[in-house]
Amino acid sequence: MQTLENYALAYAGKGFYVLPMAALEKRPLVEFADRPPMTQAELKQAWQRHPNARIAFRTVDFLVVDIDEHTDGEDGIQSFRDYYAEHPKQFPETLSQTTGSGGTQLFYKKPAGIEMTQVIGWLPGVDIKAHVNNYVMVAPSPTPKGGYKWDNRNPIALAPTELIDAINGKKQQSYQPIREMTQTTLSSQDRQFGQHSKTAELFEQIANGLGETGGRNMALAAFIGGLLYRNVDAKAVYQLAQLANDNTANSLDVKEFDRTFDSMVKKELRRRNGG
Repeated sequence: MQTLENYALAYAGKGFYVLPMAALEKRPLVEFADRPPMTQAELKQAWQRHPNARIAFRTVDFLVVDIDEHTDGEDGIQSFRDYYAEHPKQFPETLSQTTGSGGTQLFYKKPAGIEMTQVIGWLPGVDIKAHVNNYVMVAPSPTPKGGYKWDNRNPIALAPTELIDAINGKKQQSYQPIREMTQTTLSSQDRQFGQHSKTAELFEQIANGLGETGGRNMALAAFIGGLLYRNVDAKAVYQLAQLANDNTANSLDVKEFDRTFDSMVKKELRRRNGG
């Protein structure tokens, strides 16, 4: 008889960082942050204590593109389809599952040496789970609406460089030495120490704006989500986002701006509450 415990042990045997989850909440039943994976013996003990525990994987070696069917009026499936139509090469065939709420999650291996984090609102209705201490519920964990189900038996594909760059918000820019000494020094340091951190990019976005017209909403959502994830006060986030919007050539109108801000705050509250 296949039980959730048996599935958990089998997953761990294949190298996944398995977590036992509460039966009625998206809440881990063990302390796990920055700890090694649970052993087979520890998993058996966890399921002996919590026989109805569900299963989650930590996103240590892989990332998940989490596409919600409907969230706060946003259709993640449609926004992903629109994005995919322009960037199909970013999403090779890979392991995927249907979530308990009817959404879709795509699993991709992280390239070696790449650090990533969670991105709430990467697209409207689409989040990225990628930090080593993020986790994702997996099949066959049950839910009130039916449970998680694997869509296929595909191996987890390596995330293309273009997808990693899109998630991390990297921009291909050629910096011109407007102020010779300062700019030359910064450029040489960039080459020596690598790309800017995400926090630095958020600061720069305040001055540089939200980019091209077609990507403003996505950029604003990612900007707001990035600040909230770093525990910046919501009122300060609103003001900083206004500055970024004001510095955008074709800025979003107030109604669209407020809708995006409210949606991202709700998502952040759900994240903090384990939703």
